[in-house]
Amino acid sequence: MAVAYGADAVYLAGTSFGMRAFAGNFTEEELRRAVALAHGQGVRVHCTINTMPRNSEVAHLPAHLELLDDIGVDALIVADMGAFTLAGRYASRCQRHISTQASICSYETARAWYDLGAERVILARELSLDEIREIRAKTPPDLEIEAFVHGAMCVSYSGRCLLSNYMTGRDSSRGACAQPCRYQYALMEEKRPGEYFPVFEDEQGTYILNSRDMCMIDHLDDLCAAGVDSLKIEGRAKSAYYAAIITGAYRHCLDDAAAGRPIDPLWRDEVDHVSHRPYSTGFYYGTPGQYYETSRYIRDWQVVALVTDCDEEGNATLSLRNKFRKGDEVEIVGPDLRPFSMIVPEMTDENGLPLDEPRTPQMTFHMRLPQAVPPLTLVRHGVELSAK
Repeated sequence: MAVAYGADAVYLAGTSFGMRAFAGNFTEEELRRAVALAHGQGVRVHCTINTMPRNSEVAHLPAHLELLDDIGVDALIVADMGAFTLAGRYASRCQRHISTQASICSYETARAWYDLGAERVILARELSLDEIREIRAKTPPDLEIEAFVHGAMCVSYSGRCLLSNYMTGRDSSRGACAQPCRYQYALMEEKRPGEYFPVFEDEQGTYILNSRDMCMIDHLDDLCAAGVDSLKIEGRAKSAYYAAIITGAYRHCLDDAAAGRPIDPLWRDEVDHVSHRPYSTGFYYGTPGQYYETSRYIRDWQVVALVTDCDEEGNATLSLRNKFRKGDEVEIVGPDLRPFSMIVPEMTDENGLPLDEPRTPQMTFHMRLPQAVPPLTLVRHGVELSAK
């Protein structure tokens, strides 16, 4: 989806050494297929090696690096000095990018990594635009700078949090964060054990550790002017729908910004069509502030079907994802396709029989669309799914 909807590069991980241990990571065969798919569309593949390997793990790293080098991965995203050195030795055809986990906050640190052989630094998320401008001005021009533009913000400094490890035994620095910052807490006075006092902000309570999501889609011109070479969208543990919609939105808005055109509000609006927490601009213009009312996601849309094929007259073959029926108003959004609304007509099943409501998950059915659309186009339905 990221490739189809306009990404210039995708980042992913194998089954080890990645910071998203519980994501659906890639086996060796899947890595080969992913690289072939991306390269076939002129898209680069960056593989994360961004955990801090322990003694028991680091002995297995050279073989993994040699595999990635052989597969044709374009770059390795590393945070650990040992992993960085081994990557230069065992994956010499791969560029080395320094992960945001390394907390690069100054031009001296960026220059030090460059002197060691890094081609790109992914800056800490706590930096302002002014700080990024200074880093750009005081680092070699051929050192690329990457910055996050969209996604979850960690309540801790560049993800260096011990809460998850302490409370659940799952280490955030090893890709297994349980996100305890999203829990709702109460106070307990030491002489009154078992008596809990809620920390009220209003009648719904407060979430004192809760962070907003970052969204910089309205400020891409500022990021480009600051000298950022690559815009990074957080999405390793997100859905295919999220990857498609957010990638497509930033692709079109970035193209507008690069051409000096006003951002098309239709594409800007797309970032509100995915599950998200209230947005902020991160630390780019100052402290983002906390959101105290709830830790729940805003979810107003649901994917109901995926287009697998469509002819020139709009006769589409689809695969069912969630329930919808004849007469519903839905939106159609696809690769390089301006989203549009339609009323669902009568559909047909695989045998050509009339169908008012497809019911079996993943079933194939047919529906007439107002226009031809490309494969991987999504049908979505407005529905209130935000948790109460």
